Amino acid sequence: MKILVVGGGGREHAITTALSRGPDVELYSVMAKINPGIVALARGILSVKETRVKEITDFAITSGIDYAFIGPEAPLEAGLVDSLENRDIACIGPVRGAARLETDKGFCRTMMEKHGINGCPRHSIFTSAEDACDFIDAYDGDLAIKPIGLTGGKGVRIMGEHLDGEGAKEYVRSLGGDVVLEERLIGEEFTLQAFVDGTHLVPMPLVQDHKRAFEGDVGPNTGGMGSYSMPDHMLPFVTPRDYEQALLIMKDAVTSMYHEGFPYRGILYGQFMNTAEGPKVIEFNARFGDPEAMNVLSLLSSDFTEIICRMVEGSLSASHVTFEQKASVCKYLVPEGYPDAPKTDKPLTIGETGQALRYYANVVERDGTLYTQTSRTLAFVGLGETLEGAEGVAEAAAAAVRGAVRHRRDIGTAGLLQQRIDHMRELR
Repeated sequence: MKILVVGGGGREHAITTALSRGPDVELYSVMAKINPGIVALARGILSVKETRVKEITDFAITSGIDYAFIGPEAPLEAGLVDSLENRDIACIGPVRGAARLETDKGFCRTMMEKHGINGCPRHSIFTSAEDACDFIDAYDGDLAIKPIGLTGGKGVRIMGEHLDGEGAKEYVRSLGGDVVLEERLIGEEFTLQAFVDGTHLVPMPLVQDHKRAFEGDVGPNTGGMGSYSMPDHMLPFVTPRDYEQALLIMKDAVTSMYHEGFPYRGILYGQFMNTAEGPKVIEFNARFGDPEAMNVLSLLSSDFTEIICRMVEGSLSASHVTFEQKASVCKYLVPEGYPDAPKTDKPLTIGETGQALRYYANVVERDGTLYTQTSRTLAFVGLGETLEGAEGVAEAAAAAVRGAVRHRRDIGTAGLLQQRIDHMRELR
């Protein structure tokens, strides 16, 4: 079986690693920047921007690809799945119309309203900066400002957290007015990801990501500094009722896309805010999260290739998907100065990393030495019977790297988790 993985980040290294465990698998890769971890696993590589649809399609045909797994969101928006499937190459990733759940925030909210899906925050959609600014002036409270299109996970600004009222209006003007303005949600975030075959949805363990750049959840937003999951695949501040509500929202979204004429096949990522009233949808993503993919795929104990085949056949069920009953902690190393002024092309030395799993991201290798680039460098995932054990494995590995990099030492620690639990208790 020949499988093409599109993308070259830490998420795609995790996808490629999980697929490499399957029997009789030949892996191929398309990536704009060469990932040394993927290079070690792939038989064939095309180094182009992941939105170069025709070149990628030609490469897939020439290579005799059976299945393509699309990692990032940009090629979904560019219509890569549509192009590949028109040439009879089955894809794990939604067609462009279905990917609008992520790529068009206005479409997502309108779809949720139209189909009566729970968990939709109060919102207004704008195409005029003047109208949006007038709304901000008249609104009693703080708002989340969301660019309608893709921003690499870094475009959302929250009043009262990132911006004041004047700063919010200035930001809206810089975006040209194409924004969704939503009520600011207060609570604790969690991520629910699922395999979807068009009609059936099979959930993965809950994960919590940490977007803020620095320890203590301060600093600018990033693509994600790390994440953790628990041995029971739940989170202690998410009740069973919260979980069932979130899962139903995900299922309703899949059903609604089917009725919209765009059956959804691929990974559906639900980012939720657990509020005093229950889970609210911050956003849907049409692919694995990065870093959350590294948590769940490191725990996956069933055959990933069989899951892919069944997703394409439309025969996926929960019996085909199993995960180890362990905790996972992922810690990203990033260049010093990241995200505002990252120190690039600085050499790294990796010491003894023990049992931690290593996933390369935005890093290059020259003559056996790794060098930092402009974004997140590499990640370590620790697994353990307890969260404390998993955190210890990940932290020891991250601390063993020498060079102009840093990481958040607090991710996965008992103290940070207790803050989440206490916060939800205060809200409820």
